[in-house]
Amino acid sequence: MTESTTAGDALARISAAGVSVWLDDLSRDALQDGTLADLVATRHVVGVTTNPTIFATAVADGHAYDEQLRALGAAGTSVEDAVTTITTDDVRAACDLFSAVYEATGGRDGRVSIEVDPRLAHDTEATVAAASALWRTVDRPNVMIKIPATVEGLPAITAAISAGISVNVTLIFSLDRYRAVAQAYVDGLEQAQAAGIDLSSIRSVASLFLSRIDTQVDAALDEIGTPEAADLRGAAAVANARLAYEIYEEIFSTPRFAALAGAHPQRPLWASTGTKDPSYPDTKYVDELVTSDVVSTMPRATLEAVADHGAATGEDVVRGTYDAARETLDAIARLGVPFESILTDLESAGVASFEKSWAQLLDTVATGLGTADQQVEG
Repeated sequence: MTESTTAGDALARISAAGVSVWLDDLSRDALQDGTLADLVATRHVVGVTTNPTIFATAVADGHAYDEQLRALGAAGTSVEDAVTTITTDDVRAACDLFSAVYEATGGRDGRVSIEVDPRLAHDTEATVAAASALWRTVDRPNVMIKIPATVEGLPAITAAISAGISVNVTLIFSLDRYRAVAQAYVDGLEQAQAAGIDLSSIRSVASLFLSRIDTQVDAALDEIGTPEAADLRGAAAVANARLAYEIYEEIFSTPRFAALAGAHPQRPLWASTGTKDPSYPDTKYVDELVTSDVVSTMPRATLEAVADHGAATGEDVVRGTYDAARETLDAIARLGVPFESILTDLESAGVASFEKSWAQLLDTVATGLGTADQQVEG
């Protein structure tokens, strides 16, 4: 892409800088009416992420799933099986839509993520089984299975990678947990290599959450109420993410990783990029984290905001910032903000939020199946 074509297009600029633009949304309407295909064509979108909240909203809104729910209800399908069917059908269709991107990028992009049942977040064996089942059911090389970065999720990540399953690790907040996730990935690659699996076929991203961190840290800073505290508002999440990238550079430049012939680094993915504080720029978590070899997954509103008025020039704004980022987090800690405790609580809250959305998805599908049953009986 030439300089003239990227000048007025922030999404083009960050894409050229090495940021893969993924959409944090998926619905059957968007698949069927051409919306998603248009975003690929006009908004530089090269992947999609989903989560239980996205699916719960998609199924509850509109009527795109009504016909399938009627058929599933008439067939006597259980609620759990119906949820699996409709979500994997959507993901499979999205994988097919992105197949050209997948081929053109050698498997780097064109990825579509689907999450294991969030109720399994603290059950390693059940998570591995669910990840394997989703991998087989979607049956597309460009799917990624989302596994949460809980303590119990770490060995599940290793097990999935060792079996050749591409994984999107979700709900990462702390730097210690991010390092453990990256190590779990490398462990899995080593086991896959020992099993004779082609490592070049395995891809992974590590999803570091952003805006949720600032929401909680800012609340603590507001309670402190000093000018110094006020100056640090909105700084924690970006500093944390930049230091995660430093860890990424460290781990994936080691002799240990270099010995894994054909293996790909596990790219950091910037998640929760929608700005929650209206006083901040709505493109903040995109503009301030441009660097190479990362993914930025954006809800539709953020994607359109970046396309319209994103401030990113395409310049790398992550490398070379590590000392300043450390000082930011140190300053926050010196004020008495319980930063690590906040991150631990955010992980628990994230799992609980997805469990709630999963329950809503089950309820919505149950209603649809029940309506179908009544129609068949009547």
